[in-house]
Amino acid sequence: MKLKELERPAVQVWSPASQCPVYLATGTSAQQLDASFSTNGTLEIFEVDFRDPSLDLKRKGVLSASSRFYKLIWGSFGNGLLEASGVIAGGGNNGMLTLYNVTHILSSGKEPVIAQRQKHTGAVRALDFNPFQGHLLATGASDSEIFIWDLNNLNVPMTPGSKSQYREQPPEDIKALAWNRQVQHILASAHPSGKAVVWDLRKNEPIIKVSDHSNRMHSSGLAWHPEIATQLVLCSEDDRLPVIQLWDLRFASSPLKVLESHSRGILSVSWSQADPELLLSSAKDNQILCWNLGSGEVVYKLPTQSSWCFDVQWCPRDPPVFSAASFDGWISLYSVMGRSWEVQQIRQADKISSSFSKGQPLPPLQVPEQVAQASLIPPLKKPPKWMRRPAGVSFAFGGKLVTFGLPSTPAHQVPQPCLRLVFVSQVTTESEFLRRSAELQESLGSGNLLNYCQNKIELTSLQSEKMLWQFLKVTLEQDSRVKFLKLLGYSKDELQKKVATWLKSDLGLGESPQSEGDDHSNRQQVFCSQASKHITEEASASSTFFDELVPQSMTPWEIPITEDTDGLLSQALLLGELGPAVELCLKEERFADAIILAQAGGADLLKQTQECYWAKKKSRISSLLACVVRKNWKDMVCTCSLQNWREALALLLTYSGPEKFPELCDMLGMRMEQEGGRALTSEARLCYVCSGNVEQLVECWAKCHQASSPLALQDLMEKVMVLNRSLELLRGPDGVSSGPATTYRVTQYANLLAAQGSLATAMSYLPRDCTQPPIQQLRDRLFHAQGSGVMGQQCPPFPFPRVVVGATPHSKETSSYRLGFQFSHQVPTPSLRPRIFTPLVTPLTPSHSSPYQSSRMHNISDYGSPGPQAAQPLPLGPGVRPGPQDSLKNAPVPRTNLQRKKLPETFMPPAPITTPVMSLTSEPRGVLSSQPSVPGVGHAPPGAPGELSLQRLQQRPPEKVERKELPPEHRSLKISFDKLLRRCSLSATDLKTKRKLDEAAQRLECLYEKLCQGTLSPHVLAGLHEVARCVDAGSFEQGLAVHAQVVGCSSFSEVSSFMPVLKAVLTIAHKLHT
Repeated sequence: MKLKELERPAVQVWSPASQCPVYLATGTSAQQLDASFSTNGTLEIFEVDFRDPSLDLKRKGVLSASSRFYKLIWGSFGNGLLEASGVIAGGGNNGMLTLYNVTHILSSGKEPVIAQRQKHTGAVRALDFNPFQGHLLATGASDSEIFIWDLNNLNVPMTPGSKSQYREQPPEDIKALAWNRQVQHILASAHPSGKAVVWDLRKNEPIIKVSDHSNRMHSSGLAWHPEIATQLVLCSEDDRLPVIQLWDLRFASSPLKVLESHSRGILSVSWSQADPELLLSSAKDNQILCWNLGSGEVVYKLPTQSSWCFDVQWCPRDPPVFSAASFDGWISLYSVMGRSWEVQQIRQADKISSSFSKGQPLPPLQVPEQVAQASLIPPLKKPPKWMRRPAGVSFAFGGKLVTFGLPSTPAHQVPQPCLRLVFVSQVTTESEFLRRSAELQESLGSGNLLNYCQNKIELTSLQSEKMLWQFLKVTLEQDSRVKFLKLLGYSKDELQKKVATWLKSDLGLGESPQSEGDDHSNRQQVFCSQASKHITEEASASSTFFDELVPQSMTPWEIPITEDTDGLLSQALLLGELGPAVELCLKEERFADAIILAQAGGADLLKQTQECYWAKKKSRISSLLACVVRKNWKDMVCTCSLQNWREALALLLTYSGPEKFPELCDMLGMRMEQEGGRALTSEARLCYVCSGNVEQLVECWAKCHQASSPLALQDLMEKVMVLNRSLELLRGPDGVSSGPATTYRVTQYANLLAAQGSLATAMSYLPRDCTQPPIQQLRDRLFHAQGSGVMGQQCPPFPFPRVVVGATPHSKETSSYRLGFQFSHQVPTPSLRPRIFTPLVTPLTPSHSSPYQSSRMHNISDYGSPGPQAAQPLPLGPGVRPGPQDSLKNAPVPRTNLQRKKLPETFMPPAPITTPVMSLTSEPRGVLSSQPSVPGVGHAPPGAPGELSLQRLQQRPPEKVERKELPPEHRSLKISFDKLLRRCSLSATDLKTKRKLDEAAQRLECLYEKLCQGTLSPHVLAGLHEVARCVDAGSFEQGLAVHAQVVGCSSFSEVSSFMPVLKAVLTIAHKLHT
């Protein structure tokens, strides 16, 4: 396409590749005359700025010249100096060679002319700077004269060859000169006779002459191959032989290739330095062609010009750009990355329309089809070298790394066709992670988890981790409760020993050791004598024991009848009034007597007595005694000090029944998480191990580990797998199910294993009975990625719903949407047509549907070209939005000019949307904006099809849509997000952030609406609850990570209405928190 243009009858030259910005120098052409017939010349320098959309060039410098130019060349001599921009050499009439300092031309300061020399006898038509030694300049003119100039000393130029060598052939003009691009001392010259002479300046003689045997070759241009030193091209300006010949000096008897597509003589050629396969040529047939020298075909062709183009040049710095100077006085800049000229046509049309519009748009321009097709410029058939990647790398599923690269040998040495190798490598970055995963897999497979846990206990240095692994080991053993108590520091055997020791030490408390020993011996002697006495008496009185009512060893006891406490107690007992008797004992703090009497009075009296005892007798142990007697373990869990969490867990292990035990352990663990610090949060995992709650164990781990590294995730999976195995042994394989948090971490773990190449291991960890789409998709991907490794295994079910693709004709809704109105008062008319398209996802009812959503989610009944009024979508005003789907479904639309159009059988569905269709505003549903959507729509003529009175709609009160109540299981989401918004609003200081939060609160209504409708997938719901848990814990960074995971595994149409705003709120919270 055309990039820039300049009206100048001039010759041209680009600035060197090292020059930035890019300049284009023009000198008045000596081969053209303007209307004034002036012979004076002008040298101008223009900046080429492709960021400017206009076609004009910015002139940066201008200089008057005494003569016109046949040739310009821009060298980099002096670029090493500060602010130096090189040297321009110009060849003029009468052998004049002029050198200009570019910096002085641009600055308009010092004298820009460096030197002028007139050594040649004719017009200087050939110029070229040596690419290796920038101070060497070759010039060619009439009479076969070639001079080599040293810019450091311009007094005496060097002449290649001798006079005798010039006289061998009749003198002729030098049409072109070119230094070799690989060897600095090789120079080639082209002559009108069709020959090319190659000079070796070290020997100062020609080494070879190349000429066509047909003698019809009139050389007009010459160019060396950018990479192969022995190849060059010659072009012929003879109309009888308009060809380009590719020669190799090692085989100079005939050309290697002859390019024939021009119909008339070729005027210039230019070889791309960025891609040696591309060659430009311009000819007298008004064509500019770009050739692929490898295949010999034309890969790019500009539309036919109005006049001859006598010079084409590639831009040294910008590879796809080239310039063309024509005899009609125009210099144009083009790009070979072709496309239609529609951009330029639109710019020109807009420029013209701005002068004729008078404030109203003109009718659309109808371009004839043949003109539109003629303006198309096909792109290059093969990507050019500067766009080809020399090497490429990409990661693939399963930790595969796919790489490719160009061969290390030069391109001209590579045989054609050559094999391009693509390497597939396995990348492993987490060797320790894989080793531990293999150990876990081996232990799970062999069932030897006890030794695995023991090794973990021995290798763990942290006391909390050691205790956790000890608890996990106990879950695999018998009598787990007793062993849990031992791990907590409570053993029955140890207790009996301690009690016995305490009792022995308490017998003589407060006495001296000597008296204690004497008293003990005396008591022992008395006990022995009494025992022997009783034995002898028992033997003598055995015969009369039942005959006597009172034993001989007992003395009679009396019943007190006094008016004191004992007397009152006696009277109460004699009358059977145990209640008052107990009250008397409690008043006198005779608690033992009260308890004994209460036992005789029944369970109710005993319970009342116990309560009175605990109310009056406060001690360090009374709360524990009350807890053991009452067996109210829930209150104990909720009220005990968290410093005694071990004792609380021991009580549950000792007294709680198997039905309530898991729930009570979970309550204790959750209280430790919520009220305790980080240390207690870590210890809460022991409670979850005792209860067998894998889900809570995973959530607790997530709070302790904000960033889940591979090794940290491996630690979690080791504990989860061991606990799951113990639960399977206890409940059976069907009694264990994974919650959303566990499923999320297991999926994350399987993804990590897959990324390290352990595909089979990753597949073994996925839950078999889980129906969540991400897990099913991952299982299907893992199965097929293993290839032959899964031979004999059953293929998992296809994880995506199958869609029957058929004709999906548009319905009346499309036209009604384009009118920009909401017709919420019409009575819905059910469609009688059968459904022939099954949507990929469950149809949702978003609060603001887009045209795309409307056409995809409804059962569309008609498809055709809309009527005249619906020919183009009308722009929506700032206050007008498309209404809900029900409104669109019921809109009356004129049925005129609607023709059905059958789609082809090979119908391809539209590309998936990857960006939001439209911005969602915060206006309530069902409210019609008072502003008309388009000026003029409300002024339709009376009786027009589809007419609807805006005034009648505006007078109609808006319909209020009552939203259903949130399900109980999802109310926590709204509580968490509303609390987060309030906290952020209180912490935010700038108005911009507060406005964002207000808008976010309104846009989150879309989420709550979807929760009420129950249209969100289980994966999204699990992710939202995980995000809410991270928000409650203050872990906003972890919440953002979970958010990214959910968005990456979800359908765009499902989460696009609320996930972006949720991310914005989390980001704001994270910034305010940090």
